[in-house]
Amino acid sequence: MPIVDNAIYVAGKRVIHPPDLSSTFESLKECGGMAWLGLYRPDQAEMKEVAEELGLHALAVEDTLAGHQRPKLEHYGDHFFVVLRPARYIDESEKVEFGELHIYVGTDFVVTVRHAESPQVAAVRKRLEHEPDLLSIGPAAVVYAVLDQVVDEYEPVLVGLGNDIDEIEDQLFSGAAHVSRRIYELSREVIEFQRALAPLEAVLGDLRRDFRLSNISEDDALELDRKLIDVQDHAIRLTERITSFRALLANALSLSSTLASQRATEAGLAQNEQMKKISSWAAIIFAPSLVTGIYGMNFSNMPELEFSFGYPAAIGLMLVLAGGLYAIFKKNNWL
Repeated sequence: MPIVDNAIYVAGKRVIHPPDLSSTFESLKECGGMAWLGLYRPDQAEMKEVAEELGLHALAVEDTLAGHQRPKLEHYGDHFFVVLRPARYIDESEKVEFGELHIYVGTDFVVTVRHAESPQVAAVRKRLEHEPDLLSIGPAAVVYAVLDQVVDEYEPVLVGLGNDIDEIEDQLFSGAAHVSRRIYELSREVIEFQRALAPLEAVLGDLRRDFRLSNISEDDALELDRKLIDVQDHAIRLTERITSFRALLANALSLSSTLASQRATEAGLAQNEQMKKISSWAAIIFAPSLVTGIYGMNFSNMPELEFSFGYPAAIGLMLVLAGGLYAIFKKNNWL
């Protein structure tokens, strides 16, 4: 069983660290309190064992085994099921890695099933164990703390994406190769991030309503509601930022296309200018070539050969033609 951590908490304090699942469920029945079970990529047999002991709904278990779920909150009788999409930014590859976290929440248990390296659920557990008053509220406190951790871990991802977008803006005007491909890749990451983040506002709203209607005390419900509002506000701010990132990348892709067309047009015009110059020099050279081709031939029956100034006149004609063509082409800026 890929159990990361397993404990029974009473009044916000860890009292038992069961060695296996069977001991966990037996201890929970004996001493009461709350069981918090952390799993990492369990297989079908392992999830079936947990589901049978805790009475987890088959559809929720099926979602956990299938994976690739959208963020959501679903109710199944005496327990509910939460799906989150945590993310982390990989500096080495400048990529965003998305994970998946499933949370089963009952009246006296919490099961967290992690399918990736993030979020740091161990850090959440350590934090709550140092806040026994909060942990004593029960499973609702664990759900809040996990959500808070997931949303907090989104912040460095947005910072990384923001830096990548700043680099794109610099590359656009420097004519860097493959900039359009990089913009497209970033756009895909931003869209996926938006899909992971946007549903959280509704999920947190539903949780606030559920916790107000749960069997926890009015004071605890009020305190938890305040904390969830803070997480909800944070998620909304992040959603607004990622929406602006998406708009920036759309504009960048449009600008990249425009600049590429402009560069192609400029290259075509430059090529035309070069062709004009080449053609002009060819025409200038053609004039003396024509004269020398005619008068340089060894014909004895050409009357011009008998003239005293025959060859000088031919050379003069060649120079006049070449000079005239040069003046015309220079005036039209073809040279």
